[in-house]
Amino acid sequence: MGFRKHYSNLLGLLLLGTACTGHATEVNVVGLFSGKAMVMVNGGKPHMMTSGETSPEGIRLISADSNAAVLEIDGKRQTLNMGQSANIKPKEGSGNPTTVLTADSSGHFFTVGSINGASTRMLVDTGATMVSMSSAEAKRLGISYLKGERGAVSTANGVVPAYHVTLNTVKLGNITLNQVDGLVQESSMPVVLLGMSFLKRLEMKRDGSSMTLVKKY
Repeated sequence: MGFRKHYSNLLGLLLLGTACTGHATEVNVVGLFSGKAMVMVNGGKPHMMTSGETSPEGIRLISADSNAAVLEIDGKRQTLNMGQSANIKPKEGSGNPTTVLTADSSGHFFTVGSINGASTRMLVDTGATMVSMSSAEAKRLGISYLKGERGAVSTANGVVPAYHVTLNTVKLGNITLNQVDGLVQESSMPVVLLGMSFLKRLEMKRDGSSMTLVKKY
């Protein structure tokens, strides 16, 4: 059975995202360099970040030098020296995992998440029925999309083949959902569209340039 959807053209790709969680998060600075910092989140593997980069957990490195790193954590900037750490506590009144995103200058919510354990850039898109991506990105993420249900989607460049797949996990900050419907299309897409197959399982609250996502189930 075929399936179709329309999506809006994407204008540019600017990564801006910060996250907080429903559980306390610990961020440690274990290395400092000019424009780079080695950051460890929740005791995990150290990750080298460059200025402007956002980690899969939603921690953004604003700037760094040999003395300190300026990080954006839970929407707030914190300066950490070598060996220092910051603990981000969950918001009161919410025991569910929570993520806060910040809009870019055009009002779009770009972020970094992961699909089936692999990091990927995403755009929150309530107009997309499913979590949607290009076939090239699906291959990079190790998704065997050719085994999915074949159909077609209508794009700005015409009708292209597409495949309905099931994503084992989709993670954004500390929000992890299992068995999420996905759509892989054989056309170029600059970013993964975080559509309603993921968003419908969250509460979405917007306050100015910030959007708070809370896991419902």
